[in-house]
Formats: sequence, structure tokens, C-alpha cells
Amino acid sequence: MRYLFFSILCFVELAYGTVNFDNIKENALLSAAAYRTLDNASAVIAGTDYKLVHQATLEESGVSYFLARNSARQVLSFRGTSNLENVLVDLKVSLMLDSKFGIQLHRGFAETSSSVLKYLAPSLDKSIPIVITGHSLGGAVAVIVAFYLQQEGYDVQQVVTFGQPKVTNVGGAASFNDLPLLRVVTVKDIVPLVPPISPLQLKELDIYWHVGEEIILLPGQEYSSIRGIKSMLRATTFTSSLPDESNIKAHQMATYLDLINQKIPRSKEVPFKSGVNIFGFSLD
Repeated sequence: MRYLFFSILCFVELAYGTVNFDNIKENALLSAAAYRTLDNASAVIAGTDYKLVHQATLEESGVSYFLARNSARQVLSFRGTSNLENVLVDLKVSLMLDSKFGIQLHRGFAETSSSVLKYLAPSLDKSIPIVITGHSLGGAVAVIVAFYLQQEGYDVQQVVTFGQPKVTNVGGAASFNDLPLLRVVTVKDIVPLVPPISPLQLKELDIYWHVGEEIILLPGQEYSSIRGIKSMLRATTFTSSLPDESNIKAHQMATYLDLINQKIPRSKEVPFKSGVNIFGFSLD
């Protein structure tokens, strides 16, 4: 059984391309803009030609988002919550079966994503590529909305999230393989580490699993790039202790933007060291 478990976890890791931090910064600015009330194009990103098309806040979840467009693409940005304690308290671990696609999704995120699409659909243009971004819980909704839109035939060009929690399990993760997802995290941000792994999930081989490439922002020019089992093992560092000031700061968009700016114009990739062994196998 332990070898079966190890085999399931050891997904093949794909080769990564060079990380474009100018592009990541643009998405970070779009994610940060979702925390503001937008009245015109210049409020989205100063100096760009994006035109605000649609903006809304869902009362039941508190998730806010906006859709903007220029001649080349449309961008969809989701706001999360800036209260880290509330994130951890409200984050339920229950999965629900998406009957249309036959995969398990985080119940709260999936329900919010479905609500968003009802309001958003009339404003989307299927002939224009779409870029989707979001921070915190907004990042989780961004991933599921992107998956739904891709299945409906939209040209989802890129998805970039910041401090995003997990949205599906091991079985569901394979359905997201074609989604061009980049997850950006900081070392001390604990939101990407939740929902945590429970003993019941391990028993059933049904653990929450991150999808897409994970970019870990380190101080200065350095960053690490991981996915699959290494992302899962990084997520096992979650503890039940209350977050302190360093965790709260690590989750803020201002911290993400500062670390991203440190990697422009030059960045340096360094290996990620998990320090973890499974059944005598080192993952480093």
C-alpha cells in the first residue's frame, strides 16, 4: 500500500520555462486593483488601455471581482480577503462532486465560482483571449472559474494567482493539466498551505492537491519553482497555531509586489529544499 501511495504522489514534473516577472507584476497589480472601487480605465492599471467592463461583489461570500478589456485581451481579477484569521476560520475542508465534470472541488469555492459565472457570463466576449488572476480566496475562485470557462470553449490564455489555497484533490488535479496556471506564493504565507492534510484523507488516498506551477518568492533576486509532490510536501508545514504578524504580512499583496519588484529586471532560480524523506527516498 505504501508503494501505491508513493506512486500516486509522484506525478511527473514538467519542464519549466523562464519566469517572466514583468508579466507576474502586471497580474499582481490587477489582483491588487480588485481591492479598490474602480470607476474608470485608469484605476485598473495606470498607463494601460484596459477599459472597465463589469464589476460586482457577491454578498453571500464577500468575493469581489472586475472584468476589464482592451483590443488584445480581457482580464478578470478576483479579490480575496485581507483578514487572514477569517480565511483560516472560514476555510471548510469539505469536497463536493461537480456533476458536470465528474471531479471533486472545494465546496465553498465551487459554489462561489458558479455564482460569479451567472453574473459574469453576459459581459464576457468569447472571441477574445482571457487572462484571470486573483489573491487569497479570490485566487481559488479564479482557478475554478478559469477551469469552467476553458471547458466552455473560452481561450483562457493565462491564470496567475497569489496566496491561493487548494481547490481540488489528487483525482481532480489531472483535469486541470491543460490550465495555464502559475501560482505565486511567499514562504511564510500559510493560506496556500490550506486546507491541511487530514488523517482521513491519507487513509482514503484522497488528499487536497495543488495544481499548476508554484513560484516561491524568496528575498532579493531569488525564487524557486516547484509543482506536484513538492508542492504537496510544502503544504504539510501547516500548523494549527494562530498566525502571527509575519504570516499576516506574508499574505498581503503589498508584500507580494515588493518581492516581485526585487526580481525585475534580473531574477535567479534556486533549488527548493523540502528536507523531507518518504519511505527512505529523499525528494531533494
